[in-house]
Amino acid sequence: MTPTLVRQHLPHAGPTSRVAPCSRARDWAEIQERMLVPLYEAVYERLEVGPPTRLLGLGCGSGLALLMAASRGAAVTGVDSCTPERLALARERLLPEAWGTRARADVRLVDGTPEDAADAADAADAETPAYNLVTAFEPIGCMARDSEGLGELLSAATPLAVRGTPVVLVGWGPPERCATSSVLRVATKLADPLRSTGSWRPARRDDLEEVAQRAGLRPDGSGRVACPFGYADMDNAVRGLLSTGLFDAAVAATDQAQVDKELTEALHPHQRRDGTVWMPNVFRYLIARTP
Repeated sequence: MTPTLVRQHLPHAGPTSRVAPCSRARDWAEIQERMLVPLYEAVYERLEVGPPTRLLGLGCGSGLALLMAASRGAAVTGVDSCTPERLALARERLLPEAWGTRARADVRLVDGTPEDAADAADAADAETPAYNLVTAFEPIGCMARDSEGLGELLSAATPLAVRGTPVVLVGWGPPERCATSSVLRVATKLADPLRSTGSWRPARRDDLEEVAQRAGLRPDGSGRVACPFGYADMDNAVRGLLSTGLFDAAVAATDQAQVDKELTEALHPHQRRDGTVWMPNVFRYLIARTP
């Protein structure tokens, strides 16, 4: 059975893809985003997300994780400064004015940083909530310098949270537990001249703990969740993986046709007899607390 995903976006360095941003955003929302749904569900269940929750989602992207929290009764604020096309899709999902109805006070989406969210509330004479949950669901540990972008977001977000607030950080699991790792190596091979500007790298065991330590957060538990990547066919798989942004540097270093060809070849071992593509993966999350 093909799973249904979400993703958040952290800033990453490197060249952008030559694929139209709007098309990639739609591929992300319709194909790739659902793959991390088991992770979001596990985190929300563990932290008992519900009506008392005031959630700040960092790099919220097209907003599936926020939608799931809102469906549990949480008040949600999403910020994203890197993917305006995805944020537009989040507005379609979450903001009632997109459907011609009144806006809900418990949903906010901001094109910018956590500070911009606070400024927007001040400009509207609204009370800025003291957040009691912060999530950074974009998995780190597979792109050069992705932890640096996360650290900057955490530094901006933690002053807006109450003391002891759980902060959820997410990373790829060990390469040997992630079938997609062998496919992502295509990005590194093709983007070798640009390796320091955004190509894939294997996850390290202490990636999340190092980010938490630099941000002054106290680790308070962790977990692993199986999140298989499942696609209806090969074209679906290629489009979904390209939408992640992990192949942008490879496209810039070569061309779209070359990346499509080598990505397809790397996916062939994971294609089943019925044409579907299936790759088991494990993702890790860390819960850290604000001081």
